[in-house]
Amino acid sequence: MAADTISSSIRPLDGPGALLRLAPVPLFPLQPLLGRIVRKIAALRPEIFDRIGPHTAKCFIIDPENMPFVLVLHPDPERPRLRAALFFTRELVIEGDTEAAVCLRNALDDLDGSIADDIADMFGPPGRAALALLRRVGNHDDGRGHDPA
Repeated sequence: MAADTISSSIRPLDGPGALLRLAPVPLFPLQPLLGRIVRKIAALRPEIFDRIGPHTAKCFIIDPENMPFVLVLHPDPERPRLRAALFFTRELVIEGDTEAAVCLRNALDDLDGSIADDIADMFGPPGRAALALLRRVGNHDDGRGHDPA
């Protein structure tokens, strides 16, 4: 296992995503939703477990940009679990299995289509609208978006 020190960067809290980053997030109501999402994705895309290979028993921490929490993924094919956990930005020491992370990344990259699209489709038109909004906010916050004017 390798350890890396990561220093946090200071970013201004402006733009549409600023409120989202500051607002406290009630994680308890998210847990059943995340459980449903991970079970549905596992059923729709079972091939992902073959690509993860021997790393399905490991725990992955996924840190979505501009979100005030991290996701904890247990990609067990028999009982996949996904939970949200509060997180804060400070200097951290990260330890982990780089090979497992690469296997998960490769498994996600090899899928046809997008897991985000699959999740949005689970909720029909409101889910697709929410995903489009999140993508617009995300693109605006990181400078990749375009000026609507």
